[in-house]
Amino acid sequence: MGWWIESPHLPALSLPPGWLPSAPNDGWTYRDRIPPSGAGLGVVDFYAERYGHSSPAAWERRLAAGEISRNGETLQAEVALAGGDRLLWRRPPWPEPAVPARWAVIHDDGDLLVIDKPSGLPVLPAGGFLEHTVLRLLERRHGDDPAGVPRPVHRLGRFTSGLLVCARRPATRAWLSAQLRESTGSLVSDGGADGGAPPCRKLYRALLAPGRLVLTTGDSLVITTAIGRQPHPPLGEIWCAAKPGDPAALPARSRLTLLAKGGEADLVEVAIVSGRPHQIRIHCAAIGAPLWGDPLYLAGGRARPGGLPGEGGYRLQARWLRLHRPDGSGLELQAPPAVDPDSGAPWG
Repeated sequence: MGWWIESPHLPALSLPPGWLPSAPNDGWTYRDRIPPSGAGLGVVDFYAERYGHSSPAAWERRLAAGEISRNGETLQAEVALAGGDRLLWRRPPWPEPAVPARWAVIHDDGDLLVIDKPSGLPVLPAGGFLEHTVLRLLERRHGDDPAGVPRPVHRLGRFTSGLLVCARRPATRAWLSAQLRESTGSLVSDGGADGGAPPCRKLYRALLAPGRLVLTTGDSLVITTAIGRQPHPPLGEIWCAAKPGDPAALPARSRLTLLAKGGEADLVEVAIVSGRPHQIRIHCAAIGAPLWGDPLYLAGGRARPGGLPGEGGYRLQARWLRLHRPDGSGLELQAPPAVDPDSGAPWG
């Protein structure tokens, strides 16, 4: 599950149609095994280092409440750990925030399912969400499907809307995941490295803070800022623009095209080849033009202290996708214009 945020949520009576109201889940069990280097650490010290979102005092309370066990034995007081110890933390149920749970189906051939994911709905459990996710909704809605449950092949950020690819067959998911994770296509042309068609191409649309781009309408800019982890409270580390010379940095490449300039925001299209964490948000910020309303990434690509990846406010849509099925046939899909979650007006 990783980090989480205990977010405020809308009262059930104020929710728009198609939303799931805030509701408690059944809790979650975190499982950890102590490495040899952790021998001698106390339980509280281990958890405070492993899950830096909570203070040592919070872990002391959880230990005293009997939520933590070692090797099958419930603990209620501090002990020294040994290498190979198995720890379980049984997190009690917590209320998950309200989320939009209605989507349009863009394509369904009985195996491959592509939906138009709404902004605000997480794809997979993380960040305080367990049941209010695309994955859990698919499992509940398609649990009796003879062909199996369609499961997401890739991730979109919680507040990124648009095309989300799912598949029922594990072999199809593996095939498509490889395409979506790292295309070998060229950003300069539609041809791949060998002159043929690239296996996958993704186009996004986004609103950027106005007046930051030194481009005229129709002009493009290739961005190659590497993406790496940097220290960040309260998460410990966070993805952002890598520092020069960082040996662990991930190469990344995007092409940004200015579609229209506006008084409140500039509309851009972004093509990505590499699929790095928060790539579009980081790349736009790295060139000095953060996504309009982005609460996390600042001009230059660094992260705002105290900001969290799951916070919303930005406008980003996975608009167009080209991929190849395992049988070699091609598929091109496009989502309808994104709808502003606040006003309900289309944009992009």
